[in-house]
Amino acid sequence: MPPTPRKQRSPKITAKTGRSIVQTADGGGKIVYANRELSWLAFNRRVLQQAQSTANPLLERTKFLAIVSSNLDEFFEIRIAGLLQQKDSTAGEASMDGLSPKEQLKRAFGEIRTLVDEQYKCWHELLVPALAKEKITFKSGAQLNASDRAWVEAYFTKQVLPVLTPLAIDQAHPFPQIGNKTLNVIVSLDNPDTPEQETLTAILPVPRILPRLVQINPEKSGPHAFIFLSEIIKLFAGALFPGYRMTHAHAFRVTRNSDLYIDDEEAENLLKRIEEELRNLRRGAAVRLEIEADVTEPCFNTLCEHLQLDGDRVFKLTGPLNLVRMMSLSDLVDRPDLKYAPFAPVEQPGINATGNIFNSIQSGDILLHHPYESFNPVVEFVQQAARDPDVLAIKQTLYRTSGDSPIIGALIEASRNAKQVTALIELKARFDEANNIKWARELEEAGVHVVFGLVGHKTHCKISMVVRQEGGTVRRYAHLGTGNYNPKTARLYTDLSLFTCQPDITAEVAMLFNALTGFSRSPEFKHLIVAPFNMHSRIQELIAAEAANAAAGKPARIIGKMNKLVDKVTIDNLYAASQAGVKIDLCVRATCCLLPGVKGLSENIHVRNIVGRFLEHSRIYYFENGGNPLLYCGSSDWMTRNFFRRVEALYPVYDTALKTRIISEILGAEFKDNLDAQELQPDGTYLPPARKEGEEPFSSQRFFMAAAQKRAAAQLEVVG
Repeated sequence: MPPTPRKQRSPKITAKTGRSIVQTADGGGKIVYANRELSWLAFNRRVLQQAQSTANPLLERTKFLAIVSSNLDEFFEIRIAGLLQQKDSTAGEASMDGLSPKEQLKRAFGEIRTLVDEQYKCWHELLVPALAKEKITFKSGAQLNASDRAWVEAYFTKQVLPVLTPLAIDQAHPFPQIGNKTLNVIVSLDNPDTPEQETLTAILPVPRILPRLVQINPEKSGPHAFIFLSEIIKLFAGALFPGYRMTHAHAFRVTRNSDLYIDDEEAENLLKRIEEELRNLRRGAAVRLEIEADVTEPCFNTLCEHLQLDGDRVFKLTGPLNLVRMMSLSDLVDRPDLKYAPFAPVEQPGINATGNIFNSIQSGDILLHHPYESFNPVVEFVQQAARDPDVLAIKQTLYRTSGDSPIIGALIEASRNAKQVTALIELKARFDEANNIKWARELEEAGVHVVFGLVGHKTHCKISMVVRQEGGTVRRYAHLGTGNYNPKTARLYTDLSLFTCQPDITAEVAMLFNALTGFSRSPEFKHLIVAPFNMHSRIQELIAAEAANAAAGKPARIIGKMNKLVDKVTIDNLYAASQAGVKIDLCVRATCCLLPGVKGLSENIHVRNIVGRFLEHSRIYYFENGGNPLLYCGSSDWMTRNFFRRVEALYPVYDTALKTRIISEILGAEFKDNLDAQELQPDGTYLPPARKEGEEPFSSQRFFMAAAQKRAAAQLEVVG
């Protein structure tokens, strides 16, 4: 049983750090938590540091800058939007650290403004000058010479003008609906014959199909010169208003609430309900306005009035409004010397040595570490199953996948080959809802049984099962992963894949699929740890067992690698384990509401994160278990939503060699990293790890790339 949380007094906020300190009822210590929103912003600052760092290739730094903006977009669409709703609601509750929604918004906006200022300082003072030295320049309309201006005007006339639609704002034309995160230009006009009369206003929505970053005269050899599409439109938008004079033009962008509000139990047809809700999102409440800093007061007031935005939610920017678009620069500039050295995921020759992946799995469990090792075997697992005459059925979960998914194609092929195919598609996968609706329809048309999982729960687990007739017996094969079935992101995200045909595990995988497609109130899992059934209670039991072992003088240790640590009960139990003497090492990529190294509370807990070339995404959990270690990997972070509102699965790793590899090689390298890692401090800030005298720089991601190549070479020798 998990330790009983001690009774807590009302929270007290310290002005120095903004942390909430909760005094225990018995006065025996203090329990502290980091604010969830501020913790995430601290993570995004870590991403910005990668853009600032000259240790990264120049064009890769522009990508990191773009990621900062992309992250902030989602933060406003979901987290800020949610806090604003809570603030306006009488039911708005204080956060774990004791802050009201209003206080959280105040502090979050303070951090965001600082972050945005630093982001644009990085752009103007670091990246633009460095790019210029490499003959990659960005020009405003005023900086164009005659030749460049002529080319840009021709580009506007041929490519831009035909798809623009001017929308007047007056008594006959109401303020238009501004799409979420779309580029728009607000224009001021007057009649040259009567300039003293009232100024007219119009808005130009810019279609998403147009590229936001345009190379000037790309056929011309030599230096690369770019101009942002907003600059082009501001230069020549007057052509859309014949007879009028354009006096001002300013680019702006609106971010809207993008969370879906769907009651599964009330929605008779979930797919149609989500389609309706996606259309509504385009009209979601505005939560942020970004506009050029030199905007005129009338234009500014017009936008703020109609969008009902002011104060903290308005950002006047001195630079490109949407730095996410800088992600394309690397593709537009052919400069390998300014990019990461190419790396191709390594194929492990031993997996398909027989030409049949199922024979390889029969020989023993197989572990793949993506993106260092290829994702192809995961695709081949489904593709071979689709074509194998001995395969009877395939069952597959899909949370996110690529636009041209080979897995979808394999499932369709399998259905057409008369196999029973079941796909559990999560329609509410945030920002992938439309894609998943498309896949659901295509699969249904091909005869695949498409289901949407448990009512009220997102299906987030990453599992695939193949049922195969082998002689007189039926054998199950399973793939269990930590990442999505997406070959594209599998080249960018660090994840683990396990292939197994162990009957104990595959039987429980089958039980999980049956629970998702049928009815099952309380399935009993002995090997898998599955949310929402037993994951929360089991994790607390494992933490409590380590605390009991430490108190009894037995070996006790916890290692956890995850994206986010937010669940209060889990944090409290980790604090209790630390106080009992358990050594706890955590690698938490983004949000972490636990504060390590607090005297009398978390002195035995160390937390770090790694931000590097690849996105750290795998979840790995290790418990010393008195000297008989338990190791689990899977899809779930330690968040309340993962424990109770999602279907998640953690799978055990039983194979001794694979367990050793994960513990010693993978976790060992990540906690040895002193280049891409930073360590969380008791005050919620991050600092680089202190290096011992003579200690060499070490990057875990570079180590994994080299290790994968060595492993493939060794296997090739064995196979050869």
